[in-house]
Amino acid sequence: MKKTIHIIGSGVAGLSAASFLAKAGHEVTVFEKNDQIGGRARLLERDAYRFDMGPSWYWMPEVFERFYEQFGHRTEDFYELKRLDPAYRIFWEDGSQTDLPASEEALYDCFEEFEPGSAVKLKKFLKEAAYKYEVGMTDLVFKPGLSWTEFVDSRVMKGLASMHLTTSFSKYIRKYFKHPKILSILEFPVLFLGAMPSETPALYSLMNFADLKLGTWYPMGGMHRMVQAFEQIAQEQGVRLVKNAEVSSFEVVDKNIASMKVGGVAHACDYVVSGADYHHTDRFLAAKYANYSETYWEKRQMAPSCLLFYVGVNKKVDGLKHHNLFFDAPFDQHAEEIYKNPSWPANPLFYVCCPSKTDPSVAPENCENLFLLIPLAPGMKDDPSRYEEYFELMIGRIEEKTGSSFRSEIQFHQSYCLEDFKRDYHAFKGNAYGLANTLRQTAIWKPKIKNKHLNNLYYTGQLTVPGPGLPPSIISGEVVAKELLRSISK
Repeated sequence: MKKTIHIIGSGVAGLSAASFLAKAGHEVTVFEKNDQIGGRARLLERDAYRFDMGPSWYWMPEVFERFYEQFGHRTEDFYELKRLDPAYRIFWEDGSQTDLPASEEALYDCFEEFEPGSAVKLKKFLKEAAYKYEVGMTDLVFKPGLSWTEFVDSRVMKGLASMHLTTSFSKYIRKYFKHPKILSILEFPVLFLGAMPSETPALYSLMNFADLKLGTWYPMGGMHRMVQAFEQIAQEQGVRLVKNAEVSSFEVVDKNIASMKVGGVAHACDYVVSGADYHHTDRFLAAKYANYSETYWEKRQMAPSCLLFYVGVNKKVDGLKHHNLFFDAPFDQHAEEIYKNPSWPANPLFYVCCPSKTDPSVAPENCENLFLLIPLAPGMKDDPSRYEEYFELMIGRIEEKTGSSFRSEIQFHQSYCLEDFKRDYHAFKGNAYGLANTLRQTAIWKPKIKNKHLNNLYYTGQLTVPGPGLPPSIISGEVVAKELLRSISK
């Protein structure tokens, strides 16, 4: 029997869930509070510049391809996917720089230059990381995380034993390598997982496999082309997309959500999937229906927020690649300021994306599109008076490290920070990357995809399984949709 299903939020997880549910024959409507589809992957357009507002790294291309194939499409139906070589450039404290090559052999040579003998160790390290990735991405991430019994499977149990769940990432990589630059390269993906490398399970070396072996890609036209693909697929399945439509409350009857109120109008439904911020959805439920208490949420360890700048430059900036990591400041100090002693960083590491190096369509001719990011501790009091200081700091360091002077050619810059994440996405504590991926916040220890008190409310997105990032969000939508469909079929 066809059911009426409402999805809150048009982020990647919401669009994924909507597509699977509509494909199964149900009447699906997505309600989006903002004026664009895509959640954090929205688009900012200004003066012929086109900025991806959120995700800028395209990793794990096979996850996108798998999603498209389930709806009769291929990636090339929507955009040209280009592998970046080098994947990214790193600027170091000593004034040197390293380009991480796409070629596996060139990568071994790169490591060998840092630390003789490390090429052989890297092969072994990546072999173990490949196993974790294969088990993790084939078996573990598709578990709904509702019960331990999901993991009572010989392949999964055998896999868990080899996943180094109880070994810290920091300790694990130091079994292989000693050179500080190699350690920084390997710890870089972990910086955004939400904990110090010393507190992150070695399981997440699977991220190094995604980075170093599977490669860094870019959809020509910008990351928003991926959102357009998801939007097209949803509409092909018959999903109705409604923008500028913020959900304000639920009407609960007999432990079921009978309707959702949007702009003062009640919309009756059989099921609800919230792709909005989990904490936010919990809070506008009556306390007796919330999945978790405020105390529970306050005890969660969150991944970072960030200070962002979208910058238009009226000239080419020499010395930058598409992705650039400025590791020209102490890693440990900045990590402490994010994870241990939350504070505005004194001398931050930062990231610069310059997609106009790859894609001329995102900026006017002979101009540069820059996206600057400083990771910050979530939950701090926002302080716009600091923004200009950090902007000047980053521009100064870019000019110094690249030898390219461009400050006088900056046409505009627009900031985005903690309060913006809260305003636009109701992001808990202004977080940008969801829950920290610690052992106690993995799999069944993540917030559950099913409401414990209401029969027809489900959750999807970066605060539940499998976790934050574009590929996990795609999978989250599929996992939740299949769980809901299982409930309907009973």
